[in-house]
Amino acid sequence: MRHATHRQLKVFESVARLLSFSRAAEELHLTQPAVSTQVRKLEEHAGNRLFEQFGKKIYLTPAGAELLQISRAIIQQFEAAEIAMTQFKGISGGRLNVGVISAGDYFFPRLLVEFVGRHSGVTLNFSVHNREGLLTHIVENLIDLAIMVRPPTELDTVSQPFAPHPYVIVAPPSHPLVGRREIPQGEVMREPFLVRERGSDTWKSMQEGFGGDLSGINIAMEIRSTETIKQAVMAGMGLGFLSAHTVSRELQAGSLHVLDVHGLPLMLHWYVVHRRTKRLPPVAQAFKDFLLGDAATLIERIVPAPMPQR
Repeated sequence: MRHATHRQLKVFESVARLLSFSRAAEELHLTQPAVSTQVRKLEEHAGNRLFEQFGKKIYLTPAGAELLQISRAIIQQFEAAEIAMTQFKGISGGRLNVGVISAGDYFFPRLLVEFVGRHSGVTLNFSVHNREGLLTHIVENLIDLAIMVRPPTELDTVSQPFAPHPYVIVAPPSHPLVGRREIPQGEVMREPFLVRERGSDTWKSMQEGFGGDLSGINIAMEIRSTETIKQAVMAGMGLGFLSAHTVSRELQAGSLHVLDVHGLPLMLHWYVVHRRTKRLPPVAQAFKDFLLGDAATLIERIVPAPMPQR
């Protein structure tokens, strides 16, 4: 193993975590053959097979599982060294590692552009995840900051709200409920709904929006993609309960409308989250301060708060 490289360990860790060469290649911005080559070289150094394949799925071998734990420890040491050296660089020249829940990718890149415009020389490592993936990145110390709607209660983290985050019910322009005022929730729940998967932030928000009980809601289809839900709602397949920030463009274009439902919109908040014991590099601290100070105004400018169609 003396000739193994940090790059090979990083590639191996990504493949082992995702159990997919193609997804690891996408995460690392490499080609799949390049990922396979790095893993093969590491196997040569280790003198053991690290993965085995059954059908279309790959699994860690016992040797691979053992090396995964060691690799993560080594990678964390490299990251600690990088953070320590970053302290001497200050903000300019620092690297910002930030992950965001999927609803945030509709506005978050523009916040990053604004921040980088104020601090030249900053490099970005920006990734988008579902809730489960984001929590994994926090636990495994793969990011400095996480942007999410519901801070984890099961982890020892620091979380601070920095901007409002409304959730609304949307319908196609031709829907008979468009234009109605103060529609009772019970009436809306009888309409077919296209919903995000159970356990997602959007699903939990919908539970909260309907008083914690979704037993009476008419679920027509469960879909893991917000974009697919929007397209299905526009096609007239049902209603959608979505983050207002994900439908801003469609509302402005008139291809979707917000229904005026009693008790809605549900107003939550965006949070910036990090591990309590995390020593934030200067660039991460500066970005956190930027979010707490300016993000709410910028988000309102990028994705204005929607109003029900009347």
